[in-house]
Amino acid sequence: MADTYETDNHLPVLETERLILRKLTLADAEDMFEYASEPMVSRFVPWEVHKSVEDTKAFLAFLTESYGKKRKLTWAIELKSEGKMIGTIDFINWLPKRHKAELAYILSHNYWGSGLILEAAKSLLDYGFQKMELNKVEAPIMLDNFQSQRVVEKLGMQREGVARQHMIINGEFVDLAMYSILKREYVSGS
Repeated sequence: MADTYETDNHLPVLETERLILRKLTLADAEDMFEYASEPMVSRFVPWEVHKSVEDTKAFLAFLTESYGKKRKLTWAIELKSEGKMIGTIDFINWLPKRHKAELAYILSHNYWGSGLILEAAKSLLDYGFQKMELNKVEAPIMLDNFQSQRVVEKLGMQREGVARQHMIINGEFVDLAMYSILKREYVSGS
């Protein structure tokens, strides 16, 4: 697998028109806390609202340690015009031998509806299909997260069905809409 993510703590910097996708650092704590402390932002994720910057620093330490484990690849989403980290985008549950991964993301509510997640996700899908040799990218999304469902549909993902009680969010089992796109579909659609 030439040009793929290596376990030597290397994560490539990806750049779009408005964004830089890069490794997270502990210096991102204040920016992350700004959105991770808001219940409206974190209601669709499996982690709890951050109550202090210390919670965010612990979460960042966990994420930065995961770079060496090769199963969860997390990029900071930095807005070029502000030099500010405004969210994250990930390939989680990466299974190189099966050539698949799951797409996940979170964005500060101050930037919702701006097309930034779509821009970041396109860059990540390009990288995943071209450099990581992915054949399939999945996106499990809570049923009432309509905004996120619209994003993945704009990426060309198709809804495969519903995974019942697939994850625990806020202490409750939740159903997830399962979306996916294959490399051949992405390449022919772009």
